[in-house]
Amino acid sequence: MTKKETKPKRAKRSFDEQFRRDAVALVKSTGKPLGEFAHQLGITHWNLRDWLKRERREGRAEPPSSQALEQVIRRLQQENVSLLAQRDVLKKALGILSAPNPNVSHS
Repeated sequence: MTKKETKPKRAKRSFDEQFRRDAVALVKSTGKPLGEFAHQLGITHWNLRDWLKRERREGRAEPPSSQALEQVIRRLQQENVSLLAQRDVLKKALGILSAPNPNVSHS
């Protein structure tokens, strides 16, 4: 039998409350994905997710600013335009592929 090798555990890092609040506020104001933002801060996206959940649970969550909401609306509108264009291309492709070919003779 071989002894199972285990990785050495990383020391648990702790972050002060001010850092947590600032990170959550920055995430909300930038609208970036958690993973990208966490990487920039040198923490895991799980940390940010948990901090956001805790803030909501404790009732400290502030309503999103109108600027943040406008950014989300713009992003969703752009995504909608892109998805509609993709759908239209797929519809045209399906029509072309399903149309009978007049050059093919059936014996």
